[in-house]
Order: sequence, then C-alpha cells, then structure tokens
Amino acid sequence: MTETTQTQTTPDGAFAPYKPRSAEYRAAADLLGGLRQDLFHDAFAYRPLLPAGGESPPGGRVRRYMAWRRHALVVAAGLVAMFVALTRDGGGTATLSGLLALGPVLLTLSRPVGAFWASLVATTFAAALAPGWSVGPWPPGSLVSHLVVVTVVAIRTRPRTAAWMWVLTAVYGFFTDGFFGGNRFNTNTQPVLVVSAIALLSVTVWHIRLNAEQKVTAQQSETAHERSRRTLLEERTTIARELHDVVAHHMSVVAIQAEAAPYRVENPPPELEKAFATIRENAVAALTELRRVLGVVRAEDYEAPDAPQPTLADLDGLLTNVRGAGLTVEKAVTGAVRELPQGVELSAYRIVQEALSNTLRHAPGASARVEIGYVLGGLGLRIVNGPAPRVLLEKSTHGAGHGITGMRERVSMLNGEMTAGETDDGGYEVAVFLPVARAEDAV
Repeated sequence: MTETTQTQTTPDGAFAPYKPRSAEYRAAADLLGGLRQDLFHDAFAYRPLLPAGGESPPGGRVRRYMAWRRHALVVAAGLVAMFVALTRDGGGTATLSGLLALGPVLLTLSRPVGAFWASLVATTFAAALAPGWSVGPWPPGSLVSHLVVVTVVAIRTRPRTAAWMWVLTAVYGFFTDGFFGGNRFNTNTQPVLVVSAIALLSVTVWHIRLNAEQKVTAQQSETAHERSRRTLLEERTTIARELHDVVAHHMSVVAIQAEAAPYRVENPPPELEKAFATIRENAVAALTELRRVLGVVRAEDYEAPDAPQPTLADLDGLLTNVRGAGLTVEKAVTGAVRELPQGVELSAYRIVQEALSNTLRHAPGASARVEIGYVLGGLGLRIVNGPAPRVLLEKSTHGAGHGITGMRERVSMLNGEMTAGETDDGGYEVAVFLPVARAEDAV
C-alpha cells in the first residue's frame, strides 16, 4: 500500500508538500470567524425588536400597550443616559453629548449590533467634546449609554456576542488611555469593565437558563407526542387482535359451509363442487393469512382468549361486575333489540366497558347510566355519570387517560360519531353512534 502526499501550489507555480494546520491555528481561525460573524457580518442589518406576542399582539388596548413595555424600558434607559450627559457635561456641548448618549441606545431597537459600534464612536466624540480628559475615555453620559447598549445587545443576540463586546470594550478603553496618554489612576476603564462584565455575565446566565428551559419544554412535548402515538398504536393493536377472532370465526364458518354444501345437494354438478372447493380453499388461505397478521400484532405476553369475544348480550354480566366494584349503574334499552354485526357488538361492549372503567377511576362513588338505542340506521350509546361525592374526591386515581383514545379508534373504525365531555352538573358523558347498514344495502 503506497502512501500519498498532499501538495499545494506555490506562487511560482511549483508544488510543495501540504502541511496541515495546527490545532492552535484552527482555534484562532474559529475565534476570528466567530468575531466576524457576530459583530462584522451585516452589523447594521435591520432587526427590529418586536412587541411581546408578535407584530399584532392579541388582547385589549391595555394588553396591546403592555406588549411594548420592552421598548419603553429601552427608551427610558436612553433618556437616563441623556440626562446624565446633560447634567454632568457642562458647556455648550452638553446638548450634543446628550444626543450622542441617547442615539446608540435607541438604535438597539432596530440594529442591535450596529448600536454597539455606534456607541464606541459616540463615546469617542463625547470624550473629545468633554472639557478635558480628566474623566477618562468614558464621559458620564457615554458610560451609562454604553452599559445600556451592551446589555440590550447581549439580550437580543447570544452569549458569544456578549463576550466579544466585552473584549472590544476593553481594547477600546486601554487603547484610548494609552493613545491620549491619560493617567492610569485617573482612568475609568476598569470600573466600566467590571460593571459591564457583571451585566453581561448576568445576561449570559439568563440566556443559558432560557435555552435549557426551551430544550426541556421541547423534550417534554416530544415525549408527550411519542407517548400519545405509542398509546394510539397500542389501542389499534388491541382492536386488531380482537377483530382477528371475529373475522376468523366468520371465515371458519364459510370454510365449513363450503365443504358441507355439496353433500346437501343430490348429484351436484361438477361445476358446483368445483366452486365450493374454491370457496373453501380461499377461506382456509384467508385464515392462514389472518394467523400471520395476528403474529405480527401480538404482544410478547399476549394469550389467546379461551372464550369468544363479548357482545352486547354479555353486558349484564359486565354491569354486575361493575356494581360489585362499588359503582351504582343502571341500564336502559330503547328500540327493537336485534342482532348486529359481531364487530359492532364487540366495539359497543368495549366502549361501555371503558366508559364505566373511567367512571370508577375518576369519579368513585358516583352513579352511572348506560343507555342503548337500537335505531333504523345503527346503534346509539350514551354512558353518563354524575359528579363524584366531595368526600371521595381524594380517592380518585387518575389513570393514563387512554380510554377515550381507544373509544375514538373503535368509533372511527366503524365510521361512527362520538362526543365526550363534562356535563353541566360536573359529571361526564360519552355519546356514540355506530352506523349499521341494512342487509339489502350490504349486498
């Protein structure tokens, strides 16, 4: 295996071996790149500070006014800096010094990074206009203005920008002291650096905490979404397992009847025997595929039920068990009772079962009523419970809240309709309609 050597072209056109950059060089390049991106690239780009709640804050007049409170605070801080400049800077240049102190602060509302550079320039002019350099490179008004500017810009940008602003502030202060030959005991650069470091450090900690809270909130939202999605899949898997038994029963009946049908006819023609044999083969093949599907959706701890899937005929036994658990429940049936498709009967039974289970969990001691209505176009269900007695409220054990999800999935599977919500008296009501096609319409 041969080793290849990377080359680079020299100014005279010759090739020289390529030398990889050191880690120190790459770190310095990254730092300079960060400085260029944070404080030089599009420094005066228009980035307005929006009111709280977006461009059109919702609410009444007072709430809309309160949405501009951040702008009002910045303007008030700028006026304070202007007042300091007017009172501390004497002479005819006081007004100009006040405007130089106010301008950069107001600029933070629209061009935050540009406001930092404007503050350094304004500070230079204010210091040149001041009567002597005895106050150091930071006149009183410019000192307050610059501290406000770096704080607002740090809030509106990110922690790395705050660090760069502090470094450039230090460079500006020490350079100005040395260039103008100021007395180091008479300079105010050190106090500016200390106060700005405290302000920027506080803003940085706030940024870090805010980012951490946003990440936690995002993770919680994602976890809740995944939990809801997993619950939905579990409910659908449970429904699929139960309906497998229903479909398998019907396919078994088809296979048996197809096998026995030729023996019920004397001297059946060969075409009829062949047709029934084909029906039986298809039914057996469908049963085989159903078993494979069940193997896919079956949980590891799933055990096939010994008894057939329940129907509305088994509802009295369910109500007896619920009464034994302490729930007072009554049943009312309206309309002509008739046999419905087994899938509809199973779904109706499970909906009533889940609704009563929710009553036991969330409203212990309350009474419940189950209403079943056989109508022309399908089956109506209404399960309503009253409010839990006040003395028993503390015993309520809040479940995972998956019952409503399962009920909605069963109703949606049958193209039905469902409503669920609290009643006026503090109870809870579940109303369901499951459509059932007439026999002549289903053919």
